[in-house]
Amino acid sequence: MVLGSGTGWALGVLLVYLLLRLDSISCNFQQVYATVNDSVTFHPASHTPFQEILWKKQKNKVIEWEENSEFKAFPPFKDRVHLDPVSGNLTIFNLTSSDEDEYEMESPSLTGTIKFYLFVIEPIPPLTLTCSLTGQNIMVQCETVEHYDSHPDLLTYAWDCPSEQCKNNSGPEMYFDMESDRSQKIQCVVSNKVSKSTSSIILETCLPSTGVPRDRLPMILLSIAYVGLIAATVLLHSFFERYRRDLRTREAGPQPGRRR
Repeated sequence: MVLGSGTGWALGVLLVYLLLRLDSISCNFQQVYATVNDSVTFHPASHTPFQEILWKKQKNKVIEWEENSEFKAFPPFKDRVHLDPVSGNLTIFNLTSSDEDEYEMESPSLTGTIKFYLFVIEPIPPLTLTCSLTGQNIMVQCETVEHYDSHPDLLTYAWDCPSEQCKNNSGPEMYFDMESDRSQKIQCVVSNKVSKSTSSIILETCLPSTGVPRDRLPMILLSIAYVGLIAATVLLHSFFERYRRDLRTREAGPQPGRRR
């Protein structure tokens, strides 16, 4: 009974080890990052001469070649892949988001397979920095001007400014107290594996002008316009009164009996 239990335990340990081993082998691939509409090349880094090569995306064929025969590419890669039969390098052109997947090279010349995982990422669009007052702090927020959902998990944020907090912040928001140097330039940098985008703002622009509060500016402009309108009306009235007096004088003509 003890022997049976020990054997079962040993078999269980062996089974767990094999499963972990197989899982580690299946995950043994190189990660490659490329941009939409760009090209990418997989480098097997093998010095073995090839007589046959097959590249696959998951279980689907991409391109195959045998010595003394022509290359055969398969949809949707036809006319946009190139295979180097010497090195085994595979290049894919005009990448689309649907090209993202696992790729595998097979050849009788290899003892195993060579795997890559391709990430196809959209370039990061332009950024915008917006700011708002939150209590006694100024919050500066860094975001893209348009919706961006191409692997947001790969995005990294970095800030550049004279203040110390810019060196330790890796998030999309930055906070400054009211005593911070308002003349400083705040720059946000968003990057991923294939692209980078930057934007900047002067901290002073986040606050209302110290001379005239922004909420009172429309009323002040309206008052100036009203005063100008009154002044123009007075001037026009004075002009027309003088014109009418001159007109009446000319119509009356010289007085009879007067000599020059």
